[in-house]
Amino acid sequence: MGVIFAKTPKGQEELTAKTGGLTPRQRRVLIMVDGKRTVDELREMLLSDDLQHTLGLLEESGFIEVAGLKDAAGATQPAPDGPLPSITAFRPVDAVNAKDMELARNFIQNTLKTFCGPFAHLHIVEAAYAAKSHEELRLQFDPWFHAVVQTREGRRRAEELRTLLLRVI
Repeated sequence: MGVIFAKTPKGQEELTAKTGGLTPRQRRVLIMVDGKRTVDELREMLLSDDLQHTLGLLEESGFIEVAGLKDAAGATQPAPDGPLPSITAFRPVDAVNAKDMELARNFIQNTLKTFCGPFAHLHIVEAAYAAKSHEELRLQFDPWFHAVVQTREGRRRAEELRTLLLRVI
């Protein structure tokens, strides 16, 4: 079964007003969400390593919502009455402690140093260490991931690295 997302009124407004502070990649995904394509179809079109994460952020922010489900035969069904679980990759905030935040900061710093060089993307590392809350630290996930996948080895290990950081962030 494939999940189909559609833009909410807030998502439609974002396309014209551009007030939501979306990154260019998040905006591109929002544009492609049309209420007809499944997540798998979007993944094929966008060739994005972090599509699930981006869709989760858009859903949590109220820009998109589940519009329906497509079964294996290709028939579209309306979304179930009850809420589906969020597809965001982040753990619930209450499950994170100071030790996890420190592990995430160190992981961000060490992977950027290893894959991008010792002085590359220092602004991401500085922002991670300056984060006072878990939500602020999560804001560095997208920049970190995009910096790492710009390297050849980072692209190869993207899913592994993403999974490791999501365990603590």
